[in-house]
Amino acid sequence: MAILSGINPVLESLKAGRPLDRILVAKGAAGARLQEIIDLARRASVSVRFEERGGLDRLAGTPAHQGVVAMGAPQRYAELDDVAPAAQLLVVLDGVEDPHNLGAIVRTAHAAGAGAVVIPERRAVGLTDVVAKAAAGALEYVSVVRATNINRVLERLKELGYWIYGLDERGTEGYDAIEYSAPTALVFGGEGKGLHEQVRKHCDVLVRIPMEGHIPSLNVSVAAGIVLFECKRQRARK
Repeated sequence: MAILSGINPVLESLKAGRPLDRILVAKGAAGARLQEIIDLARRASVSVRFEERGGLDRLAGTPAHQGVVAMGAPQRYAELDDVAPAAQLLVVLDGVEDPHNLGAIVRTAHAAGAGAVVIPERRAVGLTDVVAKAAAGALEYVSVVRATNINRVLERLKELGYWIYGLDERGTEGYDAIEYSAPTALVFGGEGKGLHEQVRKHCDVLVRIPMEGHIPSLNVSVAAGIVLFECKRQRARK
C-alpha cells in the first residue's frame, strides 16, 4: 500500500479519482483546504480518521505531512506506446536520483504541457511519497513511464516522428536560439553526471543554457524548467 502525505498530493488524488483506502487527519489540524479534503473524501466514500499527530509522523516518515496522510494503491507507471503517439511534448530523464528533483520536474512538465515523463529503471529514483509531495499533485495528471533502456526509448520516439533535444553543457546551440520541432522530446541528464555518451549520441540536437559566473551548470529541475517553458513559449506562438 502506498503512503501519500501533504495537502496538495492528497487533494489532487481525490480530485483525479485515484483509489484511496483511507485518509488520516491529525487531531486539531484545521483549514479550508484540509476541510475540502475531508468533504471530497466523504463524497467519494473514502474513510477519514482523526489520529494523533505522532501517528501520522511515523506513517509518513516525516513530520512535514501538513496534517494529512492518505493510504491507497501504488502509483502505476504508464507504457511509452500508450502515451507517446498522442503527446506533442515528452520529458526524458537520464538518471535523476534525487526524489525532490524528480517531483519538481513532474510538476514543471505538467505546467508546461508535457504529456509524460520517462525515467529509467536502474540508477534513478522511482515514484515515492517524497516525489509525490514535491510534485504537489501533478502526478495525478502527468503519466510517468519507467523504461529498461533510455536509448531504446529514444529510438522508439524517433520511429514515432519525435525530434530529440538533449540539454548538455557542451551543446552547440543555445536553448532559446533554435526552433523546437514537434513532436518534441527533451532529454535531461542526472545530477552531476549530465547525459550518458550513448544517450547524447541519440539526440538530434544538443542545446545548452548560456551561463555566467563560476558555476558551470544548474540544478537539473531548474534547467528543465527553463527549457520546458521556452518550448512552451514557442508552441504558444505557433
